[in-house]
Amino acid sequence: MNNILIIEDEEKVSEVIKAYLEKEGYKVYCTTKGCDGISLFNKIDFKLVILDLMLPDIDGEEVCRIIRETSDVYIFMLTAKVELSDKIQGLNIGADEYLTKPLSPRELTARVKALFRRVDANKVTLLSYNEGKLQINKEKRDVKVNGENIFLTPNEFNLLYALASNEGKVLSREQLIQNIYGIEFDGSDRTIDVNIKNLRKKIGDNSRPPKYIVTVTKAGYKFGGEENE
Repeated sequence: MNNILIIEDEEKVSEVIKAYLEKEGYKVYCTTKGCDGISLFNKIDFKLVILDLMLPDIDGEEVCRIIRETSDVYIFMLTAKVELSDKIQGLNIGADEYLTKPLSPRELTARVKALFRRVDANKVTLLSYNEGKLQINKEKRDVKVNGENIFLTPNEFNLLYALASNEGKVLSREQLIQNIYGIEFDGSDRTIDVNIKNLRKKIGDNSRPPKYIVTVTKAGYKFGGEENE
């Protein structure tokens, strides 16, 4: 479980944020003082600290500095300070994000979820499917089918990994293009269809329904499930 620590002197604010985050399945701890937050941080394995800068005992900046001496935990700073110089200072002392109040709890929750999606995706280097018959190694950038290495072009590998790492999620052609070619790509979105056709052939996915790459009518593609063409 991803433990989150909220250090915020306004109890009503922290309780609202806590309620939103716990609804998403996170374990959330709250404290109103910086020193108590540091003490709690040293006792529990936290994956994220949501830190207010205006605290009653010590500044949030000092809390951030102390935490950064021993940990690379993700830190979101919350503050009413809106000057660019304040933001730069916050990032320079170790904050990963600098969020100004008032902030919607829904937006903060969305940012937290996006953070953990990125963290979890970076942890996974080997994806395995169909009882190991298809293996995708992100770190080595190689693909094996039934134990044999399959040659893929860089774009084909990026396309396969983008789909496989989002198993079950429908990705539009536009999303795949941005993921693989970048936003400046000015070719046809049918380029994706050509790459999908080549990928299916190379990984032995030409059966009906396909085992891996599924076409979702008028929407795009997804990895896994039944075909919907």
